Amino acid sequence: MSTYRAFEATGVHNLRLVERDLADPAPGHVRLRVEACGVCHSDVLAVEGLRPDPAQPVVPGHEVVGVIDAVGAGVTAWQPGDRVGVGFLNGQCGECEPCRRGDFVNCRYQQQTGTTVDGGYAEVTYARASGLVRIPEGISAIDAAPLLCAGLTTFTALQQGPTRAGALVAVQGIGGLGHLALQYARSLGYKVAAVARGSEKEAAARRLGAHEYIDSNSVDPGTALSALGGASLVIATASSGASMNALVRGLAPQGRLVVVGAAPDPLTISTPDLIFGTRSVVGSLTGSSIENEDNLAFTLAHDIRPSVEAMPFSQAAEAYEHMLSGAARFRVVLDMAS
Repeated sequence: MSTYRAFEATGVHNLRLVERDLADPAPGHVRLRVEACGVCHSDVLAVEGLRPDPAQPVVPGHEVVGVIDAVGAGVTAWQPGDRVGVGFLNGQCGECEPCRRGDFVNCRYQQQTGTTVDGGYAEVTYARASGLVRIPEGISAIDAAPLLCAGLTTFTALQQGPTRAGALVAVQGIGGLGHLALQYARSLGYKVAAVARGSEKEAAARRLGAHEYIDSNSVDPGTALSALGGASLVIATASSGASMNALVRGLAPQGRLVVVGAAPDPLTISTPDLIFGTRSVVGSLTGSSIENEDNLAFTLAHDIRPSVEAMPFSQAAEAYEHMLSGAARFRVVLDMAS
């Protein structure tokens, strides 16, 4: 095979199927035959032109599972036939100051899969070896793909700060991120509260691990969390800053609001809500490749699985629209085999 098919994003809201020439991987990189790729809301960065040069074609997709079929010069820890994944972070350089201090997530020279370099809406993709994740036996490519971004993001966020077992932890937004966060939080031994708009998601939230359900259309979520004793940790996954504002006053003393949902509008927080109770608000950006392997091991040990709607690779544009609609329950994954 000398060519492969890929969906390129150019301009704004324009995905087109193209055929590309197969190339050897660059030094320090590998080439993958893609088996599955998750469709994540962050794909809007590529498809909607929210990047420095939208005219430059890029292949979206950063929840990629595949098999290595070629390795570049200098790659020694990986070989053809290895089953691997690639998340949003395409691999750290190992040389900048953050890397030298072990802060691989904030590497200054790390590319973003599917945004600054080509991702997984393709039959073939390329990745830096330092960004690869070993996919363990016992999990399918379809299930593994969303765990590489949505799973890792929420798993890492739940570890932001010391939270004792049995403490109240809240998950705001029961969607692609939140439905996994509920499962992780329950498995980590927390008392789990789900916060969402409307009552229609309550049954699903409780099935996924929530002990309590708060309908933010009916009650103030901060007041409701306070009535439960206050949350040691709140994971905010909704793509709305305004919806997060009330959550701060629902934190217990020393509680922390961890923001993982990228929103177009800002948070507006009352300073007394922060000061009285010594509360804090932080952001959390996914995790490193080795942390992703920890994430996959944890999901297998606790039988955590994403709720997935698989669609054929040929329907990548439709899959993206389905994700944008908010109707997916709860992740959309491109299946290269179908």
